[in-house]
Amino acid sequence: MRSVSACLCLASAMVLVGSSVVAGKILTTELPVFLASALRFALALAVLLPLLRLREGGLPRLSRRSWGLLALQALFGSFLFTVFLLYGLRLTSPGAAGVITSATPACMAVFSRLLLRERLGARRTLGIACAVAGLLAVNGPGLSGNAGGTGGASELFAPGGALPGNLLVFGAVVAEALFLLIRKGVREPLSPLAAATAVSLFGLAWFALPAAWEAARLDWAGVSAAGWWAVVYYGLIVTVAAYLLWFAGIVRVDGAVAGAFTALMPVSAVGLSWLVLGLAPGASVLWGCAGILASIALMALGGRTKREPAGKDLDEKEREGASA
Repeated sequence: MRSVSACLCLASAMVLVGSSVVAGKILTTELPVFLASALRFALALAVLLPLLRLREGGLPRLSRRSWGLLALQALFGSFLFTVFLLYGLRLTSPGAAGVITSATPACMAVFSRLLLRERLGARRTLGIACAVAGLLAVNGPGLSGNAGGTGGASELFAPGGALPGNLLVFGAVVAEALFLLIRKGVREPLSPLAAATAVSLFGLAWFALPAAWEAARLDWAGVSAAGWWAVVYYGLIVTVAAYLLWFAGIVRVDGAVAGAFTALMPVSAVGLSWLVLGLAPGASVLWGCAGILASIALMALGGRTKREPAGKDLDEKEREGASA
């Protein structure tokens, strides 16, 4: 039976990632995108590097292939996801972006099938359908106060130049799905702490040059205390805590199951937007949450997926690396 603790780790990680929506609204009004992201990773590394040194003696010895995979993981999930999403939201409405991000579980399932050769049975397929339907409802017109549009799917095809923004947000979905799955390709034993530290190092490296350019032009005195607290929250909670929880769970479940838990991101965002920003959810949002919970139940409790028989030796090596 699949580890309950792994599922709890994945769920907790996605709740924390969903909370970044509230912090992001503060952060992006106070600091430029690249600089804010670089500060986030610098703060995270100030915690992760000493902790890794104390507990494991430093960074692990990995093959060039594995270091390359970790660099790619940071490129997709730390750099491209942030850039695509934040700049996409400048060109399209939050409602349209929410509908597009509903494709994350389905996108992960597709990549699991193509890259990891995981077969999707009827229960998993139904679970994906529940997640997509639920997320479409969550991002429907039931969320009051949604600036920039009604929040309906018609915004996806609305005239007025929204298409470039929609494509950027979809690029963020693809980047997030790849980020969440690439970790399973690292074959050497790698603890959640080491994985989080390595990805944060590469994340800082990807943001360093554009961040330096923005830092030279920033009026530092104009950054409020709320902006600095948002940086702290992003660095310690969204980066350190969420990364540790996700890496602890992803190696013990199938890619399609992990995809189901990404459905908790917008649910967390909706709930915290209600509590912190006063955006009260309507009936469609509650129905959407029900669909998402049904998806998690179907996919997390549906038994381990099978893989294609081709390339048996490679699959066995992948499973040995994932079991670490």
